[in-house]
Amino acid sequence: MCFREPTEDDGSEMFRIVKDSKVLDVNSSYSYLMWSKYFNKTSIIAECENEVIGFVSGFLQPESPDTLFIWQVAVDHKHRGKGLATKLIEQLLNQLKSEKVNYLEATVTPSNKPSSKLFKGIAKKNDTNCTVFECFSEDQFPDPSHEPEMTYRIGPLK
Repeated sequence: MCFREPTEDDGSEMFRIVKDSKVLDVNSSYSYLMWSKYFNKTSIIAECENEVIGFVSGFLQPESPDTLFIWQVAVDHKHRGKGLATKLIEQLLNQLKSEKVNYLEATVTPSNKPSSKLFKGIAKKNDTNCTVFECFSEDQFPDPSHEPEMTYRIGPLK
C-alpha cells in the first residue's frame, strides 16, 4: 500500500468510493475531479496494487491557515475496519508538516458513529482535545431529512 497526493485522474475513483459507500454525501463527479486537481496538496490517496482504496479530501481554512478541514474520508468497502482512515489522516498531517497545521476540523452528523469514533480516536492518539459543536443546523439544509452537522475540532496538534 502507498499514500500519495491525488491527481485529476483519481477524481473518478474518489467519486466511485463515495457513491459505493451508501453513507457519505455524494457530490457531483465534477467536484471530485476539481478536488483532486486543485486541492491535491491538502488531500491524500491510499493505493494498493494500482487501485485507489481510500482517500481524504481536505483544505487549509482561509481564515485559519493552521487548521486543516477534512471534507471527506472514504475507504473502499473491501478495506474498511483495518484502520485505513486513521492512517490516511496521519499521513496527510505528515504531508502537511511544513504548513504548521495545529488543528484538524471535520463535520459529522450525529448518526455517523464510525466518523465520530474516528475523530475522537485521532484526538486520543495525539493526546489532545476534541471539541464538538454545531456547525450547521437541520434548518439550514434545503433537504428536510438532513441531520445537523457537528464540527469536531481536534488540537492543538504537536
